[in-house]
Amino acid sequence: MSSVIPHSERRVQRVRHELKLRRLQVSEVRRISPGYASITLCGPDLDGFTSLSFDDHLKLTLPGSHDEPVRRDYTPRRHDPARGELTLEIFLHGDSAASCWARQVKPGDTATIGGPRGSMIIPPDYPWHLLAGDASALPAIHRRLEELPSGTPCIVLVELADPADERAFESNSTLQVLWVRDRGQWLEALRDIRLPDGEGFVWAAGESRTMAAARELLLQDKRHPLEAMRVSAYWKVGQAAFHEDL
Repeated sequence: MSSVIPHSERRVQRVRHELKLRRLQVSEVRRISPGYASITLCGPDLDGFTSLSFDDHLKLTLPGSHDEPVRRDYTPRRHDPARGELTLEIFLHGDSAASCWARQVKPGDTATIGGPRGSMIIPPDYPWHLLAGDASALPAIHRRLEELPSGTPCIVLVELADPADERAFESNSTLQVLWVRDRGQWLEALRDIRLPDGEGFVWAAGESRTMAAARELLLQDKRHPLEAMRVSAYWKVGQAAFHEDL
């Protein structure tokens, strides 16, 4: 009997979670590359926290100007219920509120998170995967690659301006990794990728206009089925706190 699971059984599942604000403590801060900081949070309020998908996003509340808090979406990079720890990886770009906070935060400081409101669970047993995005998507890509079954073919395409931010992926899957330096190269590389035969899942996230173009390319040029892809805009030029599923 074939071990391949029929497509109907691979459908993405959407799960809702109870929304709860959690006041946590910073237990560790690490600069994992020139452009990324790893922030680990802990505390009793973390009890019951749930993150079932690699592209979940929670709201991190940060200090803003004029005592007005700002809220930004971040991927739960790693959750360890046994240790009572939640780790975020923050891309440090310019003087944004999140970047300034991540550069200055220290163990013992407090942080408030809300969510995730829900999870979109993408089955890991597709015969192949494509994970594509820019610097904002890299934490989610790292998490997904740690979760994929051993030997699963996976194409990884990342736009990252600074090669010093390239980190080795920890994964038992079979990887084909492409690093590019700007959005034009990223779209060109996506156009040139030959998707493997058979059923697979495509995930992409990054800047809004680039992701809109990527979605069109995948649907029209590559004829990849809509139900087997997820494309998200994690940010938009000139707009703060932007997140949109395309």
